[in-house]
Amino acid sequence: MHILTETPSLANHYVAELRDVHVHRDSLRFRRNLERLGELLAYEISKTLPYKEVPVTTPLAETSTLLLAEQPVLATILRAGLPLYQGMLNYFDKAYSTFVGAYRVEEENTQLQINMEYLASVNLHDKILILADPMLATGRSLVKSYQGMLRHGKPTQVHIAAAIAAPEGLAYVREHVPEAHVWLGALDDHLNEKSYIVPGLGDAGDLAFGPKI
Repeated sequence: MHILTETPSLANHYVAELRDVHVHRDSLRFRRNLERLGELLAYEISKTLPYKEVPVTTPLAETSTLLLAEQPVLATILRAGLPLYQGMLNYFDKAYSTFVGAYRVEEENTQLQINMEYLASVNLHDKILILADPMLATGRSLVKSYQGMLRHGKPTQVHIAAAIAAPEGLAYVREHVPEAHVWLGALDDHLNEKSYIVPGLGDAGDLAFGPKI
């Protein structure tokens, strides 16, 4: 597991602004900070992927460099995942994409339920899959989404990237997707009684795109 904010860097600034009630109500800045975290996470993930040596012709000589052996597939869960996904797409700009519509149903006196009503996926067989989800809270929507994606092929590598995670969600993902490599902006303290991450930042989808009704 890799956590960006364990080493002081600009990631700390982006996470701080995502949390700060005096800043994060600016939807444009909130989306941009998620996007910037996605870029940083993509860069860190890129260091672990397979590369191949490729010839390059300059105006003066022939040389070579190491380039990605294959492009990953980027996946995200609508709608909150879009800014984090966009940051990753900025860096993996030739990647194909997979989108999932999954949401949790919150009703009084009932166990938390996850509904998945939409899945548009490319072929995942023998691909490197990077699944971006800004808030890894319970982990249930992420795991259900991943399990749904497996209908479209078994990846060779699975990377899960989140801006902020709770220990409970991290444990759930490790139990159900043990093959996944996990990349986080920050690891928080716990989930509250409503399954929100504490200290967290609130509802990422609402802050990015407006309150849902």
